[in-house]
Amino acid sequence: MRFPAGPVWETLFVQSVPPAVSGAELGIVVAGVAMLSIPRATWRYFGLFLTLVHEAGHAAAALGVGQKVTGIELRFDHSGLTTSMGRGGWRAGWCTFWGYPVPAIVGTVMVWLALDGWAVPGLVGGTGLLLLTGLLVRNLQGAVIVLGLSAVAVALLWWGTPELLGHVVLIVGLALLVGALRDLAKVISVHTRRRRELHSSDAYLLARLSGIPSPVWLALFGIVIGLSVAVAAEMLSSAL
Repeated sequence: MRFPAGPVWETLFVQSVPPAVSGAELGIVVAGVAMLSIPRATWRYFGLFLTLVHEAGHAAAALGVGQKVTGIELRFDHSGLTTSMGRGGWRAGWCTFWGYPVPAIVGTVMVWLALDGWAVPGLVGGTGLLLLTGLLVRNLQGAVIVLGLSAVAVALLWWGTPELLGHVVLIVGLALLVGALRDLAKVISVHTRRRRELHSSDAYLLARLSGIPSPVWLALFGIVIGLSVAVAAEMLSSAL
């Protein structure tokens, strides 16, 4: 297969010039982030990516402690499920914790990649991880989500320039951070106002596994997400 000549394919795995973030461009970035992560019409689709990152976080945590991941399910209503087998105890708690904080961590990494000129290699690596995650998906809706996201990533790599991809990665990274805050608020509301959905909360599951109350786990989610937001904000302010 012959790749098209152009700046993206010539610099696929090397550092490029990071995007300039002037005051005007920052306004465009903020508008792009808001458009992805706030309106219900766009969140309906971007939230699927956030769910995938959430479930991939569970899977990566499980693999990291020697568990066998038996499958991931993703649904169009933004729900998901990751199942694994192995020894219980602290390992089960470790795997359960790394769901809600992971989109914020990934978002911060994407902000760094964009601002440091590594957006293209980062997108290549992210696409590879996306396809590997797809091998664990066990339902049709999940397969459609993974294939759709993969198609978008490949299209960006095929037609995008390094400068464009730098801005795209920056916008998506910041939108993941906003989405992580949005999901944190949602899971807190499950514990305060929508308790009929309590069984879907990772904090509830962690409380049952450990005996440590759910508010402690919610606070830990908030600390990791808050630190991620703070680090990304510092990087962004330094780039201005």
